[in-house]
Amino acid sequence: MTAGTEHTAPTSHRRLSIAMIGTRGVPAAYGGFETAVEEIGRRLVDRGHDVTVYCRRTAQPVPKEYLGMKLVELPALRHKILETLSHTGLSVLHATLHRPADVAFVFNAANAPFVPWLRLRGIPSVVHVDGLEWKRDKWGGAGRRYYRWAEEVSVREADALIADAQGIVDYYRDEFSIPTELISYGTRILQDTPTNRLSALGLRPGGYHLVVARFEPENHVDVIVEGYRASGARLPLVVVGSAPYAADHITRISDLAASDSRIRMLGSVWDQDQLDQLYTHASTYLHGHSVGGTNPSLLRAMGAGTKVIAWDVVFNREVLGADGAYFSRPESLSALLEDAEQSPERVAEVAAALQRRAEELYNWDNVTASYEQLARRVAVGYSTHRQSSGRAGESTWSLPDSMNQQPSTAPSRGITL
Repeated sequence: MTAGTEHTAPTSHRRLSIAMIGTRGVPAAYGGFETAVEEIGRRLVDRGHDVTVYCRRTAQPVPKEYLGMKLVELPALRHKILETLSHTGLSVLHATLHRPADVAFVFNAANAPFVPWLRLRGIPSVVHVDGLEWKRDKWGGAGRRYYRWAEEVSVREADALIADAQGIVDYYRDEFSIPTELISYGTRILQDTPTNRLSALGLRPGGYHLVVARFEPENHVDVIVEGYRASGARLPLVVVGSAPYAADHITRISDLAASDSRIRMLGSVWDQDQLDQLYTHASTYLHGHSVGGTNPSLLRAMGAGTKVIAWDVVFNREVLGADGAYFSRPESLSALLEDAEQSPERVAEVAAALQRRAEELYNWDNVTASYEQLARRVAVGYSTHRQSSGRAGESTWSLPDSMNQQPSTAPSRGITL
């Protein structure tokens, strides 16, 4: 148990009413939070709990119930910053005007300013803080200041915080002297995945490199494309992704890709079966994410049994361990791609090791059990509310430099350049 307001561990197994607020909702089709809500929520229902998920209104109305979860559909303003906040504000209003939940899980520290509303209605609240959003280049000065302030609010007002990576736990400990629950994501282990959806894309199993990411600077899709272009890779590069509010960055990536006939830009792919096939049958999965915690797309590739070449940052090293291959500039990625194509047997060996690691460490049943245990603790009074006053001003914290870390003592099947 982490530090905070101490209570005897609850032994009750009573049914809890749980609200999940702050995401696009389910069925999951967009990102990591949505997948987490779907996988955790459905399992909490199976464990006997009453789960309500707040969903953003889209062109296709959501059902009233999905996999046993009750769904509440509410509108949101279409704006880079206000979309999330407007929907969360309406969700919290709805949650406080109806029968109060026993516990609310609020996803994204940006939504923390709404937590006091929940507390006024006696709803204990847990904030999943996500990554270091204020480090993202896509936010201007005002956006970064807001995210920094929202972190401070989450530290002061929440009854507990969840982080999905040790680096995020370290950040909140060092910056705010606050304990944070380390609960990572899970992933599915894919076996015997069919190949019928690849032929429609003109692809063959093992015959392409894959990147799946939102086109944001911190995900380094442009660096991946540059590195691939400079390589002598024979297999095509398949790029899946887009971004709703990043026209300039999308244009840069598209311009880089346009001059190389080996690069296939697929845009967004919402068909989850097709995505499973893309992940499973790629020769390598290229992962450029750098400022989040444990990334669900990275776990998905591991669960699919695919070799991963990842941006060299502490979060990715934590997930991949000794079997990861890492890059931090186009030139190092070029060499890794060429090496992968020249060593297919080693690629298969690394892919199998990563899948075993995913199966051992990133299990949705274990993740759900941790959420349930935390919900029970908070429901009976555990709280870190006001344990830390937060701290205004500029942050002095920086990510550990993974390039300067001591090498792991475990045998490595990857290459770092």
